[in-house]
Amino acid sequence: MSYQTWQRDKFEISTDKSRLQIDVIQRFLSEESYWAQNRTFEQTQTAIDNSVCFGVYDADKQIGFARVISDFATFAYIGDVFVLSEYRGQGISKWLMETMLGHPDLQGLRRWILATKDAHGLYSQYGFH
Repeated sequence: MSYQTWQRDKFEISTDKSRLQIDVIQRFLSEESYWAQNRTFEQTQTAIDNSVCFGVYDADKQIGFARVISDFATFAYIGDVFVLSEYRGQGISKWLMETMLGHPDLQGLRRWILATKDAHGLYSQYGFH
């Protein structure tokens, strides 16, 4: 699967894993998330290796991330979604959701799944309950 990029204003979303700043991702997951605080760097790397990843960038600075685990035929699971706090409130999370749900390799699936304790307002806009 080749990578794709999307541009909006000064921001970019890319599925190019070589651009991912694993240290930024790991720092957010271990220090700011409630769902991955005990995940090791190695586990984060393995999760990335086995997912479709969406990095969000302001120039060369990674400011957000999400990944999709899928069989590309029947289901997809959205996980590890975040936008750094200083970039929130600019519609980036909505754009990230739209980008994931619209990705051409993830069309025609019967089911999309995510689990969350927060951000229900965001996810409900895309049909998640």
